[in-house]
Amino acid sequence: MIERFDYFFPFKDTMRKIHLYVPPYYYESDKRYPVMYMFDGHNLFEDDYATYGTSWDLEAYLDQSDLDMIVVGIECPHEGNSRLAEYSPCYFESPWNSQIINGYGDKFMDWVIYNLKSFIDANYRTLPQRETTGVGGSSMGGLMALFTGIAYNNYVSKVASLSPSISICRDYLKRGMEQVDIYSDTRVFFSYGEEEIKKFNMSLDDAEFFSEAFEKDGAETMLYVKPKGKHNEASWADQNPIYLDFLWKE
Repeated sequence: MIERFDYFFPFKDTMRKIHLYVPPYYYESDKRYPVMYMFDGHNLFEDDYATYGTSWDLEAYLDQSDLDMIVVGIECPHEGNSRLAEYSPCYFESPWNSQIINGYGDKFMDWVIYNLKSFIDANYRTLPQRETTGVGGSSMGGLMALFTGIAYNNYVSKVASLSPSISICRDYLKRGMEQVDIYSDTRVFFSYGEEEIKKFNMSLDDAEFFSEAFEKDGAETMLYVKPKGKHNEASWADQNPIYLDFLWKE
C-alpha cells in the first residue's frame, strides 16, 4: 500500500512529496517494522509516477516477499539542476553541463535524519533503532546513500548504493570516512551494470575503495555487477531481491 503526502523542507522553504510504502495488513496489526529511506521516491513503486515511465516496481516486489518493512521514498526536486544540488553533499562542476553545483546534501540529510525520520517514527509503527534503519538510492541517489552511510552511521546501518556517482564527491567522502568510526554491523551494497560500465567508460575503483574502507572497520559489503545492466530503473528493479536480501538477511 502506498501513501502520499507533502512534508515541509525548511532549508528550501518548500514541500517534498513523500511516497511511503506500508506492508499489506499494516492497519490490521500492531506490529512494528524496519524502515528504509530511499531517494527519487517517485520512481520506486508505480510506473505512472516514474520520470521515464518505468519504476523499480518495489511495491509489487515487497508485497510478495517475506520482508515486512516500511519504505519512505522522498521525491526529488525537478527544476533545473536542483536534483543534482540536493543529492550532493559537496560543491562540484557538473560533468553533464559544466555548470557549478552548490550541493546541499548535508543539509538535506540533516532534515531527513533529524526531522522527517522523527515524524515517521512518531506517526508509523517503526523500529527506529539504527540496526533497523536503512537508506538507498541510485545514481546521484546512490551517492547520497553512500554519504549517509558514512556521515550518519550512528543512525543508519544498511546502505543500498546502486550505480552511485561517487567520482563527483570522491575526495569529500574519503575525508569523511577518515573522520568517523563505522559500526561493525553496517552492511553496504554497491552495484553497477555491465552495459553501464561500458557506455560511460566507468571504473569500479571508487566502489572498491569504499568497500574496502568499510570492511576495515568490520562492516560487511557487497559489490555486484549486473549482467547486461544499464543505468536505468529497469536494471535497478531487477536488483530488488539482491540488495534487500543482502542488507536484511538474518
